[in-house]
Amino acid sequence: MTLDDLNRLDATRAHAEFLRCCGSTRWAAAMTNARPFDSLDAMRVRGDDAWRMLSRSDWLEAFAAHPKIGERRSVSAWSAAEQAGMRSADDNVRARLEQLNAEYEDRFGYIFIVCATGKTPSDMLALIQSRMTHDPDAELPVAADEQRQITALRLAKLLDGQA
Repeated sequence: MTLDDLNRLDATRAHAEFLRCCGSTRWAAAMTNARPFDSLDAMRVRGDDAWRMLSRSDWLEAFAAHPKIGERRSVSAWSAAEQAGMRSADDNVRARLEQLNAEYEDRFGYIFIVCATGKTPSDMLALIQSRMTHDPDAELPVAADEQRQITALRLAKLLDGQA
């Protein structure tokens, strides 16, 4: 889809497209209402601004739209591509990530969010181990910024026409 195509979509369809980039309904509504965009950069800036205006519950809604790192259930093409590095993970790393995912969710109340694009299984394992040491109030903004990075990448994918 081109930027012009996105700018011309009816509000319902535009909202659905933005939800593919970020699972927060308030963020998708803000982006739908912010159209038209002059460029991808302008859209990303507006996306970042909209993200920072959201509440904790909006962030948690966005997190819930993601599969867990290393999860083998059916995921979107974007999630699968973002976690492509996990294909090289051995069974020990997968098992450890599964265990830490569960511990992280128990500790913080939401899944471990990381912008996985370009990261190896070892990178992600080190990140989750490091972030498990955070205080819950300190971790939420870290997770939120990871979601913001994922969203920025997905906005570009939306315009690239990737599935």
